[in-house]
Amino acid sequence: MGFLTVAVIGVLVVVLVTTLAPKIGVAAPLVLTLVGIGISFLPIVGPIEIDPEWILAIVLPPLLYSTAVNTPTMEFRRDLSTISVFAVLLVVVSAVGVGFLLTWLVPGLELPIGIAVGAIVSPTDAVATTIVRKAGVSPRIVTVLEGEALFNDASSLVLLRSAVAAFSVTVSFWSVAVDFLYAVLLALLIGFVVGHINIVIRTKIPQVTSNVAFSLVVPFLAYVPAEHLHASGLVAAVTAGLVTGNHTPKRLPAEVRIAEQTVWRTIELLLESGVFLLMGVQLYALLNDVHYSPHTEWMALLLGVAAATVVILTRTAFVTAAVWLLARRAKHASDHRERMAAFQSMLDSAPPTDPRGHPVDPRRINRVQLFVERKMADLDYLAAEQFGWKDGIILVTAGMRGAITLAAAQSLPLETPHRSLLVLAAFVVAAGTLIVQGSTLSPLVKLLKVTGRDPQADDELMCRLRGELAAAALADLERGTLRRPDGAQFSADVIAESRKLLETAIDPDEELNEQAEELAYLRLEVIEAQRAELLRIRNQGTYPSELLDAKLAQLDADQIGIELRQRSAD
Repeated sequence: MGFLTVAVIGVLVVVLVTTLAPKIGVAAPLVLTLVGIGISFLPIVGPIEIDPEWILAIVLPPLLYSTAVNTPTMEFRRDLSTISVFAVLLVVVSAVGVGFLLTWLVPGLELPIGIAVGAIVSPTDAVATTIVRKAGVSPRIVTVLEGEALFNDASSLVLLRSAVAAFSVTVSFWSVAVDFLYAVLLALLIGFVVGHINIVIRTKIPQVTSNVAFSLVVPFLAYVPAEHLHASGLVAAVTAGLVTGNHTPKRLPAEVRIAEQTVWRTIELLLESGVFLLMGVQLYALLNDVHYSPHTEWMALLLGVAAATVVILTRTAFVTAAVWLLARRAKHASDHRERMAAFQSMLDSAPPTDPRGHPVDPRRINRVQLFVERKMADLDYLAAEQFGWKDGIILVTAGMRGAITLAAAQSLPLETPHRSLLVLAAFVVAAGTLIVQGSTLSPLVKLLKVTGRDPQADDELMCRLRGELAAAALADLERGTLRRPDGAQFSADVIAESRKLLETAIDPDEELNEQAEELAYLRLEVIEAQRAELLRIRNQGTYPSELLDAKLAQLDADQIGIELRQRSAD
């Protein structure tokens, strides 16, 4: 079959499975992996081998970029220390542990190759967190898992490269450390620059379709130069995504953002699902390679189970320590908050001049005020979203491996001793953790009664958020800062009608008359004022990102609805 035929069949399979899987209560990635395994054994299908560069350089950059764009930066910052430990130290310890185990189980296997395989099976997969997101767990768990999976690829791939190099030449610990720092820091810089350039360029592109089309190449604009300079292209793509996601609501129109989300969700569906499907269809080829080697499939299964056991036990130890440390930190949160509240009161009562009588720069006071508000919001977040032992169990179970493990394994040099055996063992780890842990995650969440956010509390928070946004817009109305497109002031009747709408939150009757047209313009100005206030609140971190995103989407929808009615009236 030609490539086009395979692609068409693949898309049809993806659509069918993702449509039926929710109805039978099974996660679509698990079904796709099993379907792929079944396809690989069909008599009409020969051994299928996928070039690892297709996964590492073509599929993963846009997927990780898209995930990063939608990652809540405030929550990510709050758990950055935990994410960093999981993304770096956990990978290194797991890789070394697996390396020693493999050298003991496989006679003649040298330690650098064992550590290389350990680096391959150590990182969790950002694509696999799709299962976690749909299991109904705490948003904080999802943030930690996604943050870990976004950045632990750099640790594993740098360690893999260093371990392979150590097989032929001597590589010191310090050279590996320097290599890692270089790969990550340069990637962060490139991703930061590309992310900002992306925003600047897209603010200059008025056409929605062209604007969205440009967004499709951004992950590769970060990935390619980073890889060319021997940095981590995946970290560069992730960083560009984080920068883009943070600035997009402030800089790009609502119509562009909604169209972009639709396009990227479609791309995510096809790439994510395709990754799981491709992982399954390669099983027969891997078994075929082992069949013609001195080893057996059972040996690969033993090594895979042993390696998976080591990484799970190591993860359990790290998660246990992290949960204990976070709980200890949460105990002192109330004391820190009292000190911050006292400092806040001092700021509020501070004189407008310094001890020498010079006026205090208001911008400096605002920066300090923002710092205090953020710190207090962080402490409230830690108190409300504490990790307990149940959350720790979920964090361990949710640490699934995926496509990057298999792709990295296939990137091992052809001259690597026992290569076929090691690649198949890596597949056992990836597919095994994905199927076993992925299939048990949702039942485990229900058994432990680990729930996400409280809907009633969210409703109360949303009401409070709507009140704050309405108050900000009303303040702008009172000040007269909202103007017509030609710069003129709005009429008193329209301002009164807009004030009533803000106070009652009732949509107006749409009438095609002059006052309705003026009211539509004022409503657009009010929406813009509310959006500016929402972004200011987001910068403080006083509300959950999920609620802020939901309210932002509502404001965007309201704006687009008004603009469409204006265009139809014209």
